[in-house]
Amino acid sequence: MESQETLILAVEIGGTKLQLGLCTPDGQVHKTQRGESPADQGAQGILAWLSEHIPAFLRHDAVAGGVVRAIGVGFGGPVDVEQGTALVSHQVEGWNGFPLRDWFESRYGIPCIVANDSNAAGWGEYILGMGQGTQHFFYSNIGSGIGGALILHSKLYNGQGRGGGDVGHIYVPDWTSDAPGAADKLEHICSGWSIERRIRQWHDLPADSPLFQQCGGKPETLTCAMLGRAAQDGDIRAKDEIERVAQTLGIGLATIVTLVHPERIAIGGGVAQMGEVLFEPVRSVVDAHVFGPYRGRYEIGPCVLGETVVLAGAALLAGERLHE
Repeated sequence: MESQETLILAVEIGGTKLQLGLCTPDGQVHKTQRGESPADQGAQGILAWLSEHIPAFLRHDAVAGGVVRAIGVGFGGPVDVEQGTALVSHQVEGWNGFPLRDWFESRYGIPCIVANDSNAAGWGEYILGMGQGTQHFFYSNIGSGIGGALILHSKLYNGQGRGGGDVGHIYVPDWTSDAPGAADKLEHICSGWSIERRIRQWHDLPADSPLFQQCGGKPETLTCAMLGRAAQDGDIRAKDEIERVAQTLGIGLATIVTLVHPERIAIGGGVAQMGEVLFEPVRSVVDAHVFGPYRGRYEIGPCVLGETVVLAGAALLAGERLHE
């Protein structure tokens, strides 16, 4: 009898996004299902969503001819990789010290690995995306929060077992504060949630401005995607906001380049979908602030794998664990 194909159940648990993927151990994503995190219900709401949807997802016809032999989880916060424990989420309450690996293994009887979502994404992008052909690579996602992953000498760097490369928690000058010398975490200034909190206070938009048109005259509905489109249409206020974000983000990335000098930097997440209206000023700021001898010896570009990057990386990590 022909042996059944090995499959991986990949799970993304983000600040706002939940995603399931049926994957091969080499990171190919065959089927996905997406949900929204019920943030007001905290961790328990997310676990309830997973409990409801995973059984039906695994019964789908796409499993025919294959068997799920491992689970790979990309979690939106710091994790203890060896223990499979979620340490904390900065977006969703209730995850502090949660035994996430044990939760999956006790329910499904399948070996599980748990990684930070940025680390999973960074590994996926390194193996299958923009990182291919490099030895030193950095990935950052800019969404509800800001994360980072370092690949050094072709290995995922995980510090003392609780991650590394968390660029979102670097302190940078805070131009949103009037206090002299104010500084705050990069995530608190440049994440999607932070940007949207600011722009939704813009109640004085001119009726003939692209920003006003994007939100239909309701600034409380403005999103980063609308901000990017308005900037592309020439809206001065939108362009100024993106320039300030790029200035701060660029300082953070220049710090990473100066410390570890990666060959390439890939940026994913919802904010990165603004495209060149964001990437062009970010590159200029990094070039202006990076250690001089490193200038011109790195590339910065968008994530290649897009929405499936966390799933692909989680599947790769789980597949590697099967062969240990």
